Amino acid sequence: MQKSESSVKDANISADSARERFDVVVIGAGQAGLAMGYFLAHQGRRFVILDAADSIAAAWRSRWDSLLLFTPRRYSALAGLAFPGDSDGHPGRDEVIAYLEQYAATFELPIELNSAVRSLAAKNGTFVVGLDDRQLEADQVVVATGPFQVPLVPALAGQLAPELFQTHSTGYMRPSDVPEGRVLVVGGGNTGYQIAKELSATHQVHLAVGSRQKPLPQRVLGRDLFWWLTKTGLIRKTVDSRIGRRLQQSDTLIGSSPRELRRRYRIDMKPRVVGATGRTIRFADGSDLDVDAVIWSTGYRSDYSWIEQPVLGADGRVQHRRGVTEVPGLYFLGLSWQHTRGSALIGWVKDDAEFLAEQIAALAEVRLSAESDAPEAAAISAPAATPVTEGA
Repeated sequence: MQKSESSVKDANISADSARERFDVVVIGAGQAGLAMGYFLAHQGRRFVILDAADSIAAAWRSRWDSLLLFTPRRYSALAGLAFPGDSDGHPGRDEVIAYLEQYAATFELPIELNSAVRSLAAKNGTFVVGLDDRQLEADQVVVATGPFQVPLVPALAGQLAPELFQTHSTGYMRPSDVPEGRVLVVGGGNTGYQIAKELSATHQVHLAVGSRQKPLPQRVLGRDLFWWLTKTGLIRKTVDSRIGRRLQQSDTLIGSSPRELRRRYRIDMKPRVVGATGRTIRFADGSDLDVDAVIWSTGYRSDYSWIEQPVLGADGRVQHRRGVTEVPGLYFLGLSWQHTRGSALIGWVKDDAEFLAEQIAALAEVRLSAESDAPEAAAISAPAATPVTEGA
């Protein structure tokens, strides 16, 4: 027997009313999500931080064991809690994970793990966040999934022999995991250089670089590079400034250089990879190389296919201004160059988080005022009741 239209409507109303509702839902429990949580907690908001992983700081846990930040500890802290240890030293991966765990515990941030967000829609002015087992409602939403989402591996990797060891940099943890012999690391960013250096102690290493990045020394005149970037204000130059627009065009290589790799680590530099067959890699200069392992340090791509809101441009990138989209109440945090060079770095994401917290508070106040004015406006606009004489 078919359900009547009224019974279906009643079921939908019941389902909507059963959803747990929050002032703000934050998606992502990495450094950006925790930074956002700090400011929301100080505002007294009812919020929750959701993450698909079984632990916070999942992106950091997928990095190699010996990773060192190129920002010193004094420039690697979120708001309200100093990074422990030598302030001029550079923390390792495990220290960052421990710090973020301590941060979440110190401020008692409401985090729900194993809670993958499958959809984000809007209904009657309210955001509906779809999980595997339920839906949540929110007045406002912050997407804090960061820039490291889906590992990007070129299609030509599929042309290599099935038995050849190959992995994205997220799958690389330590040299002992890589087969003996000749290793090709593909990718000329900071990650590619650091992994190539580490592997050079135990393997014959080649590094393929498609586009050159400007090398910068870790220390200048006895001071760390980030001390200079902070003191000169360069780290806070905005995306709209002339120098900010120039800096966006090319990434920087910090503490490494092709010359250092050749002379100190005996690493052979190769140009861009253009083809692959079996165990042989071909390069842009026409040369080729037989390898025993390949590590793709080729970056990441974003995946916002689950967001059912008009926030992406024709190029698939988020359209925003300092994380604020054209959809009222929907924000992004932790993007590369979201506002400054430091926007995606652990020590500066708090600046954008504080800004978004102010936007959230302002919109909440506007909506509250509108709700307060609505009954008064309705009373003023309502027609006067016709007097009725008793007994008439």
